Amino acid sequence: RVLSLELNKDRDVERIHGSGVNTLDIEPVEGRYMLSGGSDGVIVLYDLENLSRKPSYTCKALCSVGRSHPDVHRFSVETVQWYPHDTGMFTSSSFDKTLKIWDTNTLQPADVFHFEGTVYSHHMSPVATKHCLIAVGTKSPKVQLCDLKSGSCSHILQGHRQEVLAVSWSPRHEYVLATASADNRVKLWDVRRASGCLRTLDQHNEEKSKASSEAGSTAHNGRVNGLCYTNDGLHLLTIGTDDRMRLWNSSTGENTLVNYGKVCNESRKGLKFTVSCGCSPEFAFVPYGSTIAVYTVFTGELITMLRGHYSTVDCCVFQPNFQELYSGSKDCNILAWIPALREPVPDDVSEKSLPQQHLNPAYEDAWSSSDDEG
Repeated sequence: RVLSLELNKDRDVERIHGSGVNTLDIEPVEGRYMLSGGSDGVIVLYDLENLSRKPSYTCKALCSVGRSHPDVHRFSVETVQWYPHDTGMFTSSSFDKTLKIWDTNTLQPADVFHFEGTVYSHHMSPVATKHCLIAVGTKSPKVQLCDLKSGSCSHILQGHRQEVLAVSWSPRHEYVLATASADNRVKLWDVRRASGCLRTLDQHNEEKSKASSEAGSTAHNGRVNGLCYTNDGLHLLTIGTDDRMRLWNSSTGENTLVNYGKVCNESRKGLKFTVSCGCSPEFAFVPYGSTIAVYTVFTGELITMLRGHYSTVDCCVFQPNFQELYSGSKDCNILAWIPALREPVPDDVSEKSLPQQHLNPAYEDAWSSSDDEG
């Protein structure tokens, strides 16, 4: 299904945003509701389900935090995320230096965290049961951890030298966090450890003493502005402004040296890319100018480029239940990419398969006659 993804003429996403769409998230409980965040501060909540039951339909916006809302973000919303365990709550962070926790039903903020600098990225663990920490990457090199339970932002991870552009919790270990920075580095942390980071990823896989490796290891030869774990948490994909994407073994920190070729990336901020779920092999969907590049994660092959946006694509999100993709762009549109429904045409029609093909109309007749009788 992923190999046949195409822009779907029968599905539209209602156009609400009057400026670029920076971030999308689909809730993991039902896979039905999607959030989007815009560069004008607006947040929209969509229902992806086809309630009309017609083949052509528009995903309707259920509600939005618009420009006139008293608690709307003043500047660009960079990240939106559903609370991983139910749809009653979602989070958003913005260039206005805040992270807001929203009650979905009232569209009122239940809590607001303030930071000294621009917020580029935040993330809640999809698997945590023992903590409620939100990791936040800001203009500061310090990674902030905000506790939803206590409402405090006391915990800080120190080690980066420049702004933190992307953060992602491991989907496998609830205390493990990956952070990507403008200092060319990617760090893995166990947030229970006071001593600092578990490891700094090194693109050259050099064996060094701990002290010197921390100083010299870089993941990219440019700002690292995107992070994405594979769904099993065993590997981590990173993307940098050196036009490279790298795949790392997340337990050893080793660069697997998969070559994806040139992955153009001129984003000045965090880049939101994603991986498929429930597919074998796994695919990465990466915004690439006004297109989305689809790569096989473990071989690095560029499978296809999804074309349809008129301007830079900023984010994409995967819907695992139906293997669908949604993307947001500076052109203000959200596009739905749906597997093409093509009738399978058998190459060589074998004798065995013929009787079954002839049975189908017979079944239809049988059903319709029983309808008449009924």
